[in-house]
Amino acid sequence: MEPIAPPSWEQWSKRSPGVWRYRELLPVPRGAVPISLGEGATPLTRLNRIEELRGVSVFAKNEGVNPTGSFKDRGMTVAVTLARSIGARAVIVASTGNTASSAAAYAVRAGMKVVIVVPRGKIALGKLAQSILYGAVIVEVEGSFDKALEAVMEATRRNRQLYPLNSFNPWRLEGQKTIAFEIVEQLGFVPDWVVVPVGNAGNISAIWKGFRELHRYGLIDRLPRLAGIQASGAAPLASAWRKGLREPVVFEHPETVATAIRIGKPINWPKALRAVEESNGVFIDVSDEEILSAQRLLARREGIAVEPASAASLAGLLRLVGDGFIERGETVVIVLTGHGLKDPDAMMKADTIRLIARNPEEASRIVSRLGAPSES
Repeated sequence: MEPIAPPSWEQWSKRSPGVWRYRELLPVPRGAVPISLGEGATPLTRLNRIEELRGVSVFAKNEGVNPTGSFKDRGMTVAVTLARSIGARAVIVASTGNTASSAAAYAVRAGMKVVIVVPRGKIALGKLAQSILYGAVIVEVEGSFDKALEAVMEATRRNRQLYPLNSFNPWRLEGQKTIAFEIVEQLGFVPDWVVVPVGNAGNISAIWKGFRELHRYGLIDRLPRLAGIQASGAAPLASAWRKGLREPVVFEHPETVATAIRIGKPINWPKALRAVEESNGVFIDVSDEEILSAQRLLARREGIAVEPASAASLAGLLRLVGDGFIERGETVVIVLTGHGLKDPDAMMKADTIRLIARNPEEASRIVSRLGAPSES
């Protein structure tokens, strides 16, 4: 469905913030009532205290403040609205966690049943807890996310009453493209680079679609370059890019602390490769050590807590800046895809000072000896 010509930025600015602010660019039937929890309008925060980024203007698009704590809510509001408008009564999704919790929240908001298929033992505690709280039916399958997705696709072939909500559903990506709209509106111009963590590869292609639409309608006069960041233990696209291949290098047993991007066979790989190529961008992979270091850096220098997959974007940016790929004077937006509370186990691995006092008097003596907090 070709969207109608959109209003100007000035007209958009007079509306309430959020995904549905840009409804002219969303493929929703006339009269459909949005299934919304107030998603979108996430902060774009300037990162000033990370010394390793000196000379580069960096902004963080913090998607962790969405209703269920991740960028998935943008896609889910549109996909579930479409599902409800065609009379769907039950939805199904495979997930490493964020998609599961988002699908569950929006499905129950719409009055629909939800079935979630997850890789057994490979989903972060915070995300699993959310899905349980929302009352989802949870099916655990042995193996990776890719096995869970196979199960979902087979289930939808067998039962047409199950409406799939994974990112092969194009309406999901329509909602996620609004990240690009907000970046331009909040920044006031088009950044030189947008850096995105890549798992199933839907978000980076959705963001590119958003920028392309703005350009098509004359709302921006240039396009950014895209950097897709993967974890080294789950890097099918970064590996292919490095080798100059036209198809992903499949990781049969992907492993990384960044559970949200622990995907070995991304279903949206053609769109993602095309997006990065068209933008004259790059794919790279970073180690788990770099990811966890970036997670701590972002929390302790900027006060922003993210899950490991989100920190991959900062880890990748640090590498690109260090290698001179991103140059001094350029403006970069990194997309932080999920909140730190999504994966409390990962946060607990960070080093810190923890002292135990046997009583209030001893606690007082310990605190008084510690003195003023460090400025670093």
